[in-house]
Amino acid sequence: MSDEAENSGETPAPLSGPAAAFAPAVAPSGEDFLAIAEAAYAGLPEAFRALCGNMVIQVTDFADETTLKYFAMDNPYELTGLYHGVDLTQKSIADPHDGPDYVFLYRLPILLEWCERGDVTLRELIAHVLVHEIGHHFGLSDDDMHAIEDAAD
Repeated sequence: MSDEAENSGETPAPLSGPAAAFAPAVAPSGEDFLAIAEAAYAGLPEAFRALCGNMVIQVTDFADETTLKYFAMDNPYELTGLYHGVDLTQKSIADPHDGPDYVFLYRLPILLEWCERGDVTLRELIAHVLVHEIGHHFGLSDDDMHAIEDAAD
């Protein structure tokens, strides 16, 4: 846009052709990202969601330093999600777990992976991370997790 157009209040012409693919875009906020994650979770098979009980989805930009150190990761973009809760083998009626389990989704690493891949929607990638974090916690095989993803809305 020229300085004259900018100063005159004119609306610039929209980009077209190949340039339109690179028009400025805004990454979803944490709140919007959570809404996408909740929609992706709701689209997973009911039987899978039933295993999760009162699980809570939490969105932060990155894993905290303690988590990164625990997994011996120097690059915060390497971790896209984490399930935090009491392992199923440790849960019992005799020793109830009061609080919910959590799946942490790390917004910026997921957004970077989504941009670099370019072959899935953001919702599909978020669903993939959710299924894998929950699935690893429950001891599911990769084949089981892929079947769950294939059955998702």
